[in-house]
Amino acid sequence: MQLSRFTDYTLRVLFFVAANNDRLVTLSEIATYYDISVEHLRKVVHALSKSGHLATFRGKHGGIRLAIEPGKINIGQVVAQAEGNEPLIDCSKQGCRLTGSCSLQGVLDRAQQQFMQVLEEYTLADLTRSPTMRQQLMLKAV
Repeated sequence: MQLSRFTDYTLRVLFFVAANNDRLVTLSEIATYYDISVEHLRKVVHALSKSGHLATFRGKHGGIRLAIEPGKINIGQVVAQAEGNEPLIDCSKQGCRLTGSCSLQGVLDRAQQQFMQVLEEYTLADLTRSPTMRQQLMLKAV
């Protein structure tokens, strides 16, 4: 299983904002730090704002910050929101001759559930607790 680029960017934005949550950060600052398009990040930040994870402020001195404490942002829930609940393989959409008799779908569903359960054990605070990671995320992009 591979997470989408959108989910990757979602987690990166949360890491950056959490490490710099003592101030407002800008889209361009995050884009420069990670070398990611501002337009890609705009969609990510919009989704995180709609889900209640980020607070955004417009204007000359605007920016982004966490809307809730990092300890209350569950990584499993963030990934589930970004990825959706699609099965790894949807046999009914592929017209497979084994539909109804194959056990692969059940195994993959179970694996996906366990993957998500592990992610649900962690919060944003857990993943940004490392002083080295926090220090790296507070460096200005060159």
